[in-house]
Amino acid sequence: MKKFGDRRDGKKLKDLNGMMYVMTDIKKRRADREVYIDYPVDVTEAIKYKEKFGKKSDIHLTYFHIFATAIAKVIYNRPQLNIFIVNGKFYQRNDVVLSFVAKTEFNDTAEELMQLLKVAEDDNIFTLSKKISGNVKSARTSSQTGGDKLVSTVGHMPKVLRRSIVGVFKFLDRHDLLPKSLTEELLYYSTVILSNIGSIGCQGGIYHNITDFGSNSIMATMGKIYKKEIIKEDGTKEIRDFCDFGLTLDEGIADGFYMIKSMQLLQYLLNNPKLLEGNANEKIEVK
Repeated sequence: MKKFGDRRDGKKLKDLNGMMYVMTDIKKRRADREVYIDYPVDVTEAIKYKEKFGKKSDIHLTYFHIFATAIAKVIYNRPQLNIFIVNGKFYQRNDVVLSFVAKTEFNDTAEELMQLLKVAEDDNIFTLSKKISGNVKSARTSSQTGGDKLVSTVGHMPKVLRRSIVGVFKFLDRHDLLPKSLTEELLYYSTVILSNIGSIGCQGGIYHNITDFGSNSIMATMGKIYKKEIIKEDGTKEIRDFCDFGLTLDEGIADGFYMIKSMQLLQYLLNNPKLLEGNANEKIEVK
């Protein structure tokens, strides 16, 4: 039940570490608090897992499905990643929401449509793959959503009018007054904005800024998979598959230690992809 001080999409948090509040006073804008990490993750086992389903017509998995599911499980296990800050106040988001942009076609001029995906506690790699595939198929065969249309309409207005309208939107956003129909369709109201840049041949996780509009606190990018030689503990060499994972985070919601521990959990899940078949909210102990 929503209490006084809560937002529609999150519950107000109290009695947090004092430094967290001071941080928002020193660095008032979300963009001023962002930190970035380029984290190479070993995806060798994830590739084997994906290929296991390659010949099964009823199950179609992609690397994006695997990453999205792993990230969702990390967020359920590391709930501080699902905190957001608006007007210097801290909120725990009600849901785990992933978002991404789907192009209607793979060419320079094709439309880009925003897609939001709410991850239920009992979702897993199979249910999420169907949801993601369904969203992408729908985006490529249907018209723009209300959010896409609004952004397109405002974006083509004269500069003076456009900036005035955006200013009103930002005021309404800060006070949780934007209509639910709009916030449920904009990327800026998700836990994590995902971008699979590897799908267009880009190697390396890239930095992408987060914005002061909405409640999104994390931007994640996945680069192209590549081969890398590693030296094992016994001194022998091995060729493994890697992917550079870029993560931009509002440091007001989590410090570096929490962030690195979360990345280690992501790596553990990719090393043990069978765990992705369990419920999204399943507690995972790194061994």
